[in-house]
Amino acid sequence: MQVFITGANGFIGSAVVSELLSTGHQVLGLARSEEAERALQAAGAQAQRGSLSDHDSLRAGAARADGVIHLAFNPDYANFQQACDLDRRAIEVIGEALVGTSKPFLVPNGLAGLAPGRVVTEDDGIPADYRFPRMSEQTALHIASQGVAASVVRLSQIHNAARQGLVTSLIEVARRTGVSAYVGDGGNRWPAAHLSDVARLFRLVLEAPETGARYHAVAEEGIELHAIAAKIGDTLGLPTKSLRPEEAEGHFGPFALFASQDMPASSKATARKTGWHPTGPGLLDDLEKIG
Repeated sequence: MQVFITGANGFIGSAVVSELLSTGHQVLGLARSEEAERALQAAGAQAQRGSLSDHDSLRAGAARADGVIHLAFNPDYANFQQACDLDRRAIEVIGEALVGTSKPFLVPNGLAGLAPGRVVTEDDGIPADYRFPRMSEQTALHIASQGVAASVVRLSQIHNAARQGLVTSLIEVARRTGVSAYVGDGGNRWPAAHLSDVARLFRLVLEAPETGARYHAVAEEGIELHAIAAKIGDTLGLPTKSLRPEEAEGHFGPFALFASQDMPASSKATARKTGWHPTGPGLLDDLEKIG
């Protein structure tokens, strides 16, 4: 299968490219620059020059491929709405190019805000009071109802020793402020999965997709934030501190929207459907390796 991937040079995208190529698939990656194009070619993939705002390039890539994985996203929390709008429109454009085909289209979403206070399952939809501006899941499921073979992969904190999803922002704030902080008692939970396991899940879903389905890239259902903050503090040699809720925005800035989120999640249905069984190291293990 030839697979068109946006974000092919990114943290998750590069791992997915490697997973697909190593299992006999071909990859066409969206490349914003000559450097990105060369990196894809060096990995054994082809390159489609363009960006998320280059709709002609998105359509061309989708037309050339047998399936599409959309992974490009700029997590700029200071301009989050703009990033989310760009993401939504890119999904719509790719979807328009796939109408009337059976090509699988995989779109990611996060797990924050879906069911605070309990474990989110693949059966849980987007709640009516959803606070987050990213519309990737809603957009994907809408185009699935319009005849596109779209499905959603919900991402937890995807990690290796270099990056750790939302935890990366916690680390950056800790370095900047000299304190590894959490909100309240830090009992809010974040799910996690190792990068290698997530790359394999994307391949498994691509090879046997179910239109309109939701899959969870979750290996650890929920790690409490005070434990994550303590591990960051221990590794960086920084003190750990609890913040009052009213102090969160001043400390974390725009990232405060996520810092107190409770978002544990299960992947039991995903495992049943795909045979996916995570084997990579845990998040706290990887946090011991940050420099």
